[in-house]
Amino acid sequence: QVQLVESGGGLVQAGGSLTLSCAASGRTFSSYAMAWFRQAPGKEREFAATISWSGGRIRYADSVKGRFTISRDNAKNTLYLKMNSLKPEDTAVYYCAARIDIGTFSTTTSQYPYWGQGTQVTVSS
Repeated sequence: QVQLVESGGGLVQAGGSLTLSCAASGRTFSSYAMAWFRQAPGKEREFAATISWSGGRIRYADSVKGRFTISRDNAKNTLYLKMNSLKPEDTAVYYCAARIDIGTFSTTTSQYPYWGQGTQVTVSS
């Protein structure tokens, strides 16, 4: 019942920063837990970060912890992923995803029914 559109991807040098956005429309944005996943060529789509509907509960994958920050602005119906200290291994298509927030974390793709089209992030060495 929600539509998601990612933006903000691009080419950056290693050590640089980039901020991704995900604009949501449709059903009430505030009722959804949101997440960022990423997928490199030839690899499985993997969890990066998730945030509860209120923003009070946040989890990160170990691979991005301390470098990435997930946030949301419910008034703007927008999810963000601020990425710092980028590494070449961060190169991937980044997807935002949504699910009805039932008070539990989810880090698996199968539990998110709503997905954006993805945005490419390329980190050069």
